Amino acid sequence: MLSTILSRITRTVRDTNNLLFHITHYTDFLTSQDEHSTIRINPFRKATSYEERLNWCAYYHKQANVFLNHLTKRDLSQQQVRLVGSFNEDLIDFEYAVRFPEDQIERLIYLGFEKNGKYDYKSQAITMLMNYGGLRKSEIFHIYTSDITLNPNRPQEALVRVYHPELGLAPDPHFKNRREFLLSKTSLKPRNNYPFTERLYAGWKSPLLTSKQGYFEVVFNPPEKAKDFLLIWANYLKYQRVEPLKSNPHPFAFTNNLGQPETIKNFQRLHKRAVERIGLICKKSLGTTEHGHRHAYGFRARQAGLNQVEIQKAMHHKSPTSCLVYIKPTIEEVQEKLRAIK
Repeated sequence: MLSTILSRITRTVRDTNNLLFHITHYTDFLTSQDEHSTIRINPFRKATSYEERLNWCAYYHKQANVFLNHLTKRDLSQQQVRLVGSFNEDLIDFEYAVRFPEDQIERLIYLGFEKNGKYDYKSQAITMLMNYGGLRKSEIFHIYTSDITLNPNRPQEALVRVYHPELGLAPDPHFKNRREFLLSKTSLKPRNNYPFTERLYAGWKSPLLTSKQGYFEVVFNPPEKAKDFLLIWANYLKYQRVEPLKSNPHPFAFTNNLGQPETIKNFQRLHKRAVERIGLICKKSLGTTEHGHRHAYGFRARQAGLNQVEIQKAMHHKSPTSCLVYIKPTIEEVQEKLRAIK
């Protein structure tokens, strides 16, 4: 019955497998509810020896990346498969990261964010944190003013720490964490706690933290960009940052023209204008949107000679395989490298 329904719908293999997954799991849920039939629409059957071997291979591959996997109870469900299984899909290597053009980043920072002889220091600083610091744009909007300081070992460089928006150490020692601090001292809450549709929302993808205080430090690449960032940050604080109202205080580093926490949506608008100001088209497929900066950071780290584990640490991934998409070359780059071989 299920296979007949799916066969009558013209879909790609990926869409078909997604539909099959959702239909199967929803009907499984229904069988556990009162007044519903206990007959599954896509029941299990005994796996063939070949299918069982494939299941075990997939199981151990997944377990290899699980912390304390030796404590996991052996799962015997590998001996069963669904009556209607997923369809084989051709593997297409399309997931290489399109990067912001390396020869355009300086023009973006110093020409794109300049208008009538006046620099937009805030947008310059945010862009530098993404392109030279490797931060996701959402992570930047969790940063407090107190999180950006002088590096004690290199006073001419900035030290930037990104704390967990809820569990990170609060700037006031009287509070247990940042969630408690915000709820007690401001009218705000951690920005990842807002609904996605709220203007103050900023996501959090659970990066690899490097301190028990709940933070990781930004690794600038090239390292000298920590000096350039410090100068721009100082100019922003001195000339352009609008302080929050005393009646509505908050600790966030970047503010709008009313002193409220800056939003991702507004920065995207400013970034798009800057990209277009230097003659580029702001488009994800061209690498000229905000996330193209993190892609540029990852590839630059690979070109600098960092190995996979070092890139993982610099980009704050929990798994060393997560950075592979950022350092994968395009077909054109492979061809150029081959042509350069004498």
